[in-house]
Parts: sequence; structure tokens; C-alpha cells
Amino acid sequence: MVKFDILEEFNVSREEIEKEVNDIILTSTPENIDEIYNSSLKNYGVGSILKGKILNITDNGVIIDGGYKSEGIVNLNEFDTLEDLAIGDEIEVLLETVENETGLIKLSKRKADRIKGWQKVISEHNEGDVITGEVVRKIKGGLIVDIGFPIFLPASQIDVKPPGEIAEYIGKEVTCKILKIDHERQNIVVSRRKLIEEERAEKRQSILAEIEAGEVRKGVVKNIADFGVFVDLGGLDGLLHITDMSWGRVSHPSEMLAIGDEIEVKVMDVDKELERISLGLKQKTENPWLHVEEKYPVNSKVKGEVVNIMNYGAFVKLETGVEGLIHISEMSWTRRINHPSEVVAIGEIVEVVVLKVDKANTEISLSMKQTEVNPWAIIEEKYPKDSIISGRVRNLTNYGAFIEIEEGVDGLLHISDMSWSKKVNHPSEIVKKGEKIDTVVLSVDKEKKRVALGLKQLTDDPWEKEIPEKYKLGDVIRGKVSKLTNFGAFVDIGDGLEGLLHISELSHSKRISNPAEVVSIGDEIDTKIIRIEPGARKIGLGLKDAETKDKLNNDDSPAVENDDNAGDDNVIDDES
Repeated sequence: MVKFDILEEFNVSREEIEKEVNDIILTSTPENIDEIYNSSLKNYGVGSILKGKILNITDNGVIIDGGYKSEGIVNLNEFDTLEDLAIGDEIEVLLETVENETGLIKLSKRKADRIKGWQKVISEHNEGDVITGEVVRKIKGGLIVDIGFPIFLPASQIDVKPPGEIAEYIGKEVTCKILKIDHERQNIVVSRRKLIEEERAEKRQSILAEIEAGEVRKGVVKNIADFGVFVDLGGLDGLLHITDMSWGRVSHPSEMLAIGDEIEVKVMDVDKELERISLGLKQKTENPWLHVEEKYPVNSKVKGEVVNIMNYGAFVKLETGVEGLIHISEMSWTRRINHPSEVVAIGEIVEVVVLKVDKANTEISLSMKQTEVNPWAIIEEKYPKDSIISGRVRNLTNYGAFIEIEEGVDGLLHISDMSWSKKVNHPSEIVKKGEKIDTVVLSVDKEKKRVALGLKQLTDDPWEKEIPEKYKLGDVIRGKVSKLTNFGAFVDIGDGLEGLLHISELSHSKRISNPAEVVSIGDEIDTKIIRIEPGARKIGLGLKDAETKDKLNNDDSPAVENDDNAGDDNVIDDES
């Protein structure tokens, strides 16, 4: 039958232990300790324990009279101290050799002490007993503890949690529980961890039997995690969750507590079956939301600290545990804000107006812009209709240009209000981004937050008098083709005016399907005014004569006479 060796459980070789123990006692001990000890009292055989008297103390050792025919010598290094030795003192020693070359018998005090120590230990202690001893040295896999006999404390059995540098225990007194006594090999293995676990289990059961929800208890912070803190209540750990640490904002438990801190907590819940205890720290004080409606009434002005910034707004701490949200839409009346960080910074003190208090959901809505006058409320007084204002072109779109009147307040200069006479296809033809221009206020809608601006209104409408007086039917005007469409060509005739040369007016001798067959952009041609419509702000053009048409068309057919009134019925609006 194979005997169980507890040393194997702790991954420590038997040879290592025996070597270390032998180092302590200098050499191996007799195999049958009981027999040697008993027989030593009756004879002087090698391995006998003798009681001898100190005859002398020399540099080489201590001379002992053990009642044998010659004296014996014990090495000085076998004594912890020589101060307590005196000639005549009686000590017990082990007879190692008889009459060596010096004529003296060799004795060992240390081996005798070990035999006596072993006999004393096994006579007074059993497996499971609690013993106390001093840690004397570190070996591979653990510590050697002296209890009058060297015993082994494995590193894994030193504490309930993995120890750091176990050499720190050397010289300290430790209390352990005996796990295994190996009589054959004279090995004793002990555990400090086992004793601690048993003591904690007893305390845990004792606490569970008496602890109740609602109590306030003292404890020590044992461990810190992202989600909370474990508090030792005296043998049983309770969890203080991060949400129960403070009525205010806590990003990580380490902001409030550190390992080793002594704190007073309230027991929130006890699960005796699972041995779980929930703790609270904030519950020791009154919930600040109980009276929040009285402290922060709607429309009141308060100050607070910005503690967090999100994409949609900023959170402001009004007091510990009470925060309100400034939505991004409530930060400015006029500024275009892409992110709240453009307006506020964490740690900044801001003044706000309370918009709404939701006590049930612990929410408060705040506003920064409400602390100031809404510029749109007085926009009509500041910028009355027909007033001339200066502004910077902030942005261009297909339908117009936005002009910044003041910070956050834009007016729209529509493409149709840029020129009296020129057909504007894109605002960039008239104004440039960043350019500063004067405009006329056409209308103000403070409800919709819109201001309509005009550029052409800075001058009189030339179609009312100037153009009708300057241009008459039948006038021949030289112009430059500025644009081609599927229905004709626009011709720049000067003064910012464009006339339409309809496709039907490009040839009298053949049918034209595309104006590009006859003219190109940039061509200078002579045209004749065949229609003037001041109300519609349009001028219809025809070529000067049929000869010009035929020449432009490179047509060999005979020229067709062109009556002065020809083409009057063929002028088509550029929208057709």
C-alpha cells in the first residue's frame, strides 16, 4: 500500500525538505528515534542521548563529561549563544562517534535537541492542532517554522490570498494548523491559511446570524473594482456598489475610497442563503431630490458647475447629487453650435434658468440662453423694413446667399433680389463668400426667425423708366451671345440687360433645331429689338435682317425679305 505524502500536494520534493532539515541539524538523524531515546538511558552506544557536564569551553568547542571513559566535544556552532554557558552546567547531547583520532568522543547538542523536540511535538500535538512558532528561514516552496522542531509552511498556505515576498515573514511569529504529521519521515506540514479561513467562516456565520437590513456598521475597504467596493465587516464582505456611494456623480470608486479606509456604511439588503450583503454610503444622508422642486423652482436663475459634456448637451451640478441638463438647443439664441464644448468647458461655472423639474425621474432641464434677451424678440425694432444694413456673405446656396447681420443672425438675399435686369443663374455671379455688402431689409419674420434682404433694391428699377426710354422697337443693337438654350440664345446688349433671340428668329430659310447650329457663345452679332415687355422685364430680339440670317446659316437658298415687324409673334419667354 502506497502511503500518501502531503508534501506532494504542495509540489515540494521530499529530497528538498530533507536536505533543508539536515542542514539545520548538520547531518541525518537516527531512523528509530523512540528506540534510540529509550536505549540512550541504559547504554553508551552510538546514537545514545547522554546527560553530560560542561568541563571547559575552548575555541574549538565545548568539552563535555558524559560519563564515558573519555570526554566528548560539541562544536560551538551548535549553540545559539555562548553567553549562557558556564562550566559545570549539565546539558543533553547525542553520542555520534566513539574515540576519534583526537581521543575524544564526538557529541551533538543540536541532534539531541531535535530528537527531544520531535518527541515532544508528537507527544503533545496531533493533526488538526493549532501551534505557534517563529519563521526561521525561507526554502523552495515555503517557510521553515521553529516550534522546538523545524516544520514546513508551504507558500500556498501562508495566507488566503497569494502572498508577496514570503521572506518578509522571517523572524515573525505565526500561528498555524497542523495538516499532516509524517512519523516515518519526521515531516510536519502546517497551514496558516486554513486557520484564517476557519476563523473567517466562524465570524461570517456569526455576522450572518445577527446582521439586519437598515443597520449602520463599520468596516474596512478590502478591495476596489470598477463597479464598486468590497467592505470587510469583520469576517464577512459586503458590496458597496458605485451607484450607492454618493448622491452625486462618481466615475470610479477610487475617487472616493482607497483600500484600507475605515468607513461607516448602511446595510441595504442581506441574503443569508447566498451570504451576500449589499451596502450603501449615500443612504446615510437625505436624498437631495426630496426638496428639489422647492429649492429650484421653474424660471428661477441659479449657478452651477459643468461636470459632463455630451453631444446633445452639458450636465450642470447644482449641488451634490443634483444635476441638470442644458440641451444644445438651449445654449444660444443665435449661434450655430455643432458641439456643446464650443460654448462650455468642464469645471466652468455657468448661470442658467430652470425650465423644468421632473422629481420622479430625477431630471432638471436648464437653459443658458434664457438668461439673455432673445435678439429675435427685438429684431423688427433693430432692423425695420426698408432700412439699409451691412453684412458679411456667410454662405452661398443655389437659391441665394446668407448674409450675417450680427453674430448668429442671418438674412437671406434671394437670387431673384440680386439684379433688376440680369438673369442670375447662381449667387456667385453677383457676390462672393466672405464679401461685405450693403443690402435692404425687405421683410422680418421673428416667429420663423427669417430676414429677407435685397441687393437690387439699393437702386431704382430701370424697367420702370430707364429701359423703356432708352430702347425702342426696331432699334438695331450689337450684342454678344452669353448663353444658349434649347429655345434660343441670350444676347448681352449692355447695361446688364439680356435679350432673347428665339430659335425661330435665327433663320427664315430653313428650320433650326439647335441654336448652336447658327451661333456660339461669345459671338458678336447685330440684333433688332422686336419686343419690349417692362412688366415681364423681357426684351425680344431678332437678327438685323434675312441676309444676316442666311449668312450665319451658310445657306445657298435665296434670302427672304425680313419685315420690320417680322418675328414679333415669335418672341417666347425664356421660361418656355
